[in-house]
Amino acid sequence: MTNASLSFDISALYLVATFIAAMLGGLLLFFWQQEKIAALGWWGAAYLLGAASIALWTAGGERLGMPLLLAVNAVGFIACGLVWDAARVFHGRAPVLFGVIAGAALWVGAMLFVPHMPAQSKMLLGGGIVAVYAALTATELWRERRKAVRAKWPAIFVPLLHGTVLMLPIVLDDAFGSTSFARSTIGIWAALFAVELVCYAIGTVFIIFMLVNERVVAAHKNAASIDPLTGLLNRRGFGEATARMSEREAKAGRAISVMIFDIDHFKSVNDRFGHATGDDVLKVFANVVTDSLRVTDLVGRVGGEEFAAVLPCVLEEAQVVAERVRDAFEKAGVTVDDAPLATTVSIGIAAGPAHTELDVLMASADTALYRAKRGGRNRVEAIPEEPLSLTNTRIGMKSPSIVPSSDEMMDVAEAHA
Repeated sequence: MTNASLSFDISALYLVATFIAAMLGGLLLFFWQQEKIAALGWWGAAYLLGAASIALWTAGGERLGMPLLLAVNAVGFIACGLVWDAARVFHGRAPVLFGVIAGAALWVGAMLFVPHMPAQSKMLLGGGIVAVYAALTATELWRERRKAVRAKWPAIFVPLLHGTVLMLPIVLDDAFGSTSFARSTIGIWAALFAVELVCYAIGTVFIIFMLVNERVVAAHKNAASIDPLTGLLNRRGFGEATARMSEREAKAGRAISVMIFDIDHFKSVNDRFGHATGDDVLKVFANVVTDSLRVTDLVGRVGGEEFAAVLPCVLEEAQVVAERVRDAFEKAGVTVDDAPLATTVSIGIAAGPAHTELDVLMASADTALYRAKRGGRNRVEAIPEEPLSLTNTRIGMKSPSIVPSSDEMMDVAEAHA
């Protein structure tokens, strides 16, 4: 194969890489418009700028002249910076615009202040800039190592591989110097880099869509576990989260406490002032209980006006927390038409040693709640003894999620009185 044909084949590879990068950039921008994910816009812009840079460099080369050649290379380095910033934006971090243009600024400055820089030094500087951006991108993705992201390892490996391919010929050139071996491998490395560029463009977009897909799936799963009105865990999410907590605390040999909250006279609030006011009361209570509990505690809305919490602590500590919730809600200051609305909550608590079944504690706490209702409401009742068995608590019902509302039962009792 002659040098001319080799040059033609490499140019063809770079043109293919340009076409693929442009096509993928357009695809990313399209999905950015559809999904409203900002990082996709950053990635799409990076691909289009990179495609324009490669196309101009392949078509013109040295014939472009120094000013235009500087601009073309600068655009390529800005594209690499945008890839790094896209990874930051995707994970909710602020973009670093100075970092995006830093590589381009370094390149232009070096070319202007050292106009007769040797070709090897230019290769070292350019490859080093791209390799640094690749390492920064991989580092940004590595920050998410605490999260269950299946695409994490490919997302880190691909940019690192890209940087390695860029730097390897430079390292080898330093090792072999200007030997005939080094000179004979220049065309091979150029072709290898062109192929790697195509694989990098396709592989990166594939990883991007894997990350986006996992993000969307996680968002849907989170939405299925959250009560949209209060922002707390719903019955399903609360059940899953408390099961994990119960298992963890049991392994550690620690006690857990369960609280069940029921807003007093909530049905009459809906009947007198409407469901909009009732929703406001629910949101106020959700804020109160969230502010009163610790970050290690779990709380969820398990029924209409019923909430539940699981705390990794003993009964005495849970009673202090429950009193804090009761007092804060009573003083919440809800008003209707500028008139204060009385807001109180009844709370039942049960606690047990490690390995106590969560269903047993929930049923016992529900029994304590019923006692609080019968005792006059706006109070905390606890079961200090060993948790009652399921068969001894409110006709054997296992969970407040399937127990009738305490207010409803009290209404029935008062109707019969």
